[in-house]
Amino acid sequence: MTALKTKISRLIEASGPIGVADYMMLCLFDPEHGYYTTREPFGAEGDFTTAPEISQMFGELVAIWLYSAWKACGGPLPATLAEIGPGRGTLMKDMLRTFARLDPQFAAGIGFAIIEASPRLAELQKQTLAGVPTRPEWFGHVDQLPDRPLFIVGNELFDALPVRQYVKSADGWRERVIGLQDDGSLAFMAGAGSVDAALLPPDATSASEGSVVELAPARSALMEAIAARLERDSGAGLFIDYGYERPAVGDTLQAVRRHAYDHVLAHPGEADLTAHVDFAALAEAARANGLDAHVMTQGDFLLAMGLLERAGRLGASRDAAEQERIRGEVDRLASPEAMGTLFKALTVVPKGAAIPPSVADGTGDKMARTAPGGTVRATAGPRIDLAKPLPHHPALSKSDSQGR
Repeated sequence: MTALKTKISRLIEASGPIGVADYMMLCLFDPEHGYYTTREPFGAEGDFTTAPEISQMFGELVAIWLYSAWKACGGPLPATLAEIGPGRGTLMKDMLRTFARLDPQFAAGIGFAIIEASPRLAELQKQTLAGVPTRPEWFGHVDQLPDRPLFIVGNELFDALPVRQYVKSADGWRERVIGLQDDGSLAFMAGAGSVDAALLPPDATSASEGSVVELAPARSALMEAIAARLERDSGAGLFIDYGYERPAVGDTLQAVRRHAYDHVLAHPGEADLTAHVDFAALAEAARANGLDAHVMTQGDFLLAMGLLERAGRLGASRDAAEQERIRGEVDRLASPEAMGTLFKALTVVPKGAAIPPSVADGTGDKMARTAPGGTVRATAGPRIDLAKPLPHHPALSKSDSQGR
């Protein structure tokens, strides 16, 4: 039994069952035993690998989108370019390198910021960025950023914020809680709390007993805070995560430990806990603040931003092994069988702003209609011939073969 499991068991013994959102918060952020407060979760030696760790191309193309958004908003200075929830800092490192070659004046004039609530992770990020010429400033919350135009990115941010779960019982929908069985083990149960029927997805009325619905007010609240800043001070945001376009019945709460799925209740504090993101709810929160919001798959987003062209440029002068490595990175980032369909990209921009790619300009029309527990198969894209240089994105002409 983990130390946190003992602590949670004692808490339940003293106060009764706890909700799924409270359980997630304890597992991830408990000051003494929480996953993000005590562990190094990222990369091959951790428990999971994120897109920036897979390839430098991800950070380069994200940087190009943010730069394009800044230009489309009139190129305001002073302004802030921020990453929220940056993991170990790899994405910011790749973006800073790209900005320095893309537009040195932009890189010198804009203020770079990292929003990180964990002091331990902030120290890890400072180590990652120790050698970069332009150092970002660290903040604990988006509300602490300077009052000026904001261009912000978050990768795999919202999936770690807690969700509330409700389970269909004979008496209707009840909050799903964690309690103790007779042998002292943790177990899911139906609690006494109910939910407003207006908040349930359309298919909830026909759901069978035992079905689960997830609601995430903490995620909507964070998006509302970011959108309010963008609407007030101008700017744009890009948020990439795994999830679904429309709300639906389904249990997506999962634990990952040592690069393998684990039972959600098995190792509190030693496994990463996440749940799929409801992108419709995030988009609604952004639009409620007067902004436009567009959702597409990560694969569509990266391909529209020039992933194949960038891969061709990187691999043109490399040997066969390096070309195969780059081809594998493209497949992991964009193919439907890997991250390309499950992961979505949400762009939040000023109303009427023309910042591609978006659904409005046709580049997001192929977005898969996935829901919790759904399965999507699509035809994989063409195999890239890295022996033949593809036309490269003009914005990367100064960093054609720059590694990390």
